[in-house]
Amino acid sequence: MFAFSCIFVHMKIYLIGYMASGKTRTGRKLARLLDYSFNDTDDLFESKYKITIHDFFDKYGEDLFRQLEQKVLLETRDLDNTVISTGGGTPCFFDNMEFIRDSGISVYLKLPAPALASRLKVVRKKRPLLKGMTAAQVNEFVEVQLKEREEFYSRADIVAEGNCPDIAEVVRRIRELSASSH
Repeated sequence: MFAFSCIFVHMKIYLIGYMASGKTRTGRKLARLLDYSFNDTDDLFESKYKITIHDFFDKYGEDLFRQLEQKVLLETRDLDNTVISTGGGTPCFFDNMEFIRDSGISVYLKLPAPALASRLKVVRKKRPLLKGMTAAQVNEFVEVQLKEREEFYSRADIVAEGNCPDIAEVVRRIRELSASSH
């Protein structure tokens, strides 16, 4: 494996997509391939505010979380040569998707609702929005919410199959976009 970092100078790549779409796993692989750093906005949030997202939701609710999440996202403005995995809802609030598109290249890891629901049923205790839901409720929730969020996700520069993303193809598409923007 070899790095492509000389191709991309001072660039940020934002991975967006629904919960459990593989943004963190794919982001780490992509960062290694590009010889970039990797950041996850959920980890940045927890580090900055010294509380897990799950506990934050329980104590303060989603509205305040979304406001502080945006601050964390805006702080990525100063990062260079990094892959940034965002929370599933991050692009869908305020003007976050515009910020993401203006600040770097966005990649949407797309998966169908049944595949996402299947992944989430295993980890729903860790996902604040799914807390206390039955498997059937998770299915319905994911279906409805994914439809609502698709309008934001679909504005990404690149749409990649989330089940087994072809990282080399994503890099090729990033290279094309980077070359056309210079």
